[in-house]
Amino acid sequence: MVAGFATVILFLGGLLFQMKKWGYGSAGYGKEGQGGSIGGFLKLLLSQIFSKKHEQGVITTLILDILVQRRILKRSILRWVMHITIFWGWIMLFVFSLVIFVVEILHKYGGMFHDTITVGRPIVESFPAIVMLNTVFGYVLLIGVLIAIARRLFITEVRNGTTFYDAFLTGGLFIIVITGFISEGIKYHGTEYATAITDFWSLGISNTAAPPAALFHVVISLLFCVAMIPFTKYIHIIATPLSILVHGGGE
Repeated sequence: MVAGFATVILFLGGLLFQMKKWGYGSAGYGKEGQGGSIGGFLKLLLSQIFSKKHEQGVITTLILDILVQRRILKRSILRWVMHITIFWGWIMLFVFSLVIFVVEILHKYGGMFHDTITVGRPIVESFPAIVMLNTVFGYVLLIGVLIAIARRLFITEVRNGTTFYDAFLTGGLFIIVITGFISEGIKYHGTEYATAITDFWSLGISNTAAPPAALFHVVISLLFCVAMIPFTKYIHIIATPLSILVHGGGE
């Protein structure tokens, strides 16, 4: 809980810092900037997103250029699969984690969900649909990360352009995904809920190691996938969609 709050504070603080930095920009070359004003930046952002000069509507841009990422698809199918799986895998896992975080707060401080949550077990296990979807999108994210790693290893142009920073972020994301599956496998190892898949991911480690394994996964996930977003290259997850919306999308 404390780690969750700290992560949210870091994320929001970093995001405000980035918006303040973006606030020094202007609507065009030679035009007056916003003086670092977050309010000015948001006002300018919204005015450009909903500008009548765009050839297509905001909804079209949102669906085709951001959610479907058609421009990447037209350039390279492999690159598109990588981007779309990482994008949706990351986004959905973030959403599921946020939902459980909110439920935990409402349960602990608002006295809600008493009829739904089983005492003595992780809150998420009281929502089997989220558990299932979390696993599905975990594999979706894993596919994207493996493609990203393969491209950097086997495609000369991509490999030559890879920096230590790129490798660090990609490797960090890979570790997060893998430790998620491993901690899940360890949790069920040797129990009635174990399956062939969870036994595979458990690496044969006793479920007594489940708490530290889960803690390690949660901490690095919060660090890499939330808190670090505003301070690293991951910021493009936010900046790129905004840029596309501002420019009206299109092919």
